[in-house]
Amino acid sequence: QVQLVESGGGLVQAGGSLRLSCAASGRPFSSLTMGWFRQAPGKERDKIATISWNGGWTYYSDSVKGRFTISRDSTKNTVYLQMNSLKPEDTAVYYCAAKWDGTSWSSGAYWGQGTQVTVSS
Repeated sequence: QVQLVESGGGLVQAGGSLRLSCAASGRPFSSLTMGWFRQAPGKERDKIATISWNGGWTYYSDSVKGRFTISRDSTKNTVYLQMNSLKPEDTAVYYCAAKWDGTSWSSGAYWGQGTQVTVSS
């Protein structure tokens, strides 16, 4: 089992920045692929950023590329999402997720409880 706890959400004005954190416990953090997803009201949960177990590979959705940065600190068992140039359309509940290689996000992942990010115009 993997436990994930997100923090860092809140209310910010458009153009501002926030940094989300996700602390992991329960299994070797260094073996996990980590990701950030978000779900806006009435919409599906979307994958926005992922990072490989060693930090050597990252993925970003087109909607956040160039504005958001995912990183991980294995000494703290924590993954971060630095969000810059925030837009009102970034408003959503943001979820941290973890999975082992060879499993899928849809059926094999562990999920945090989510943290609300609201961007005002």
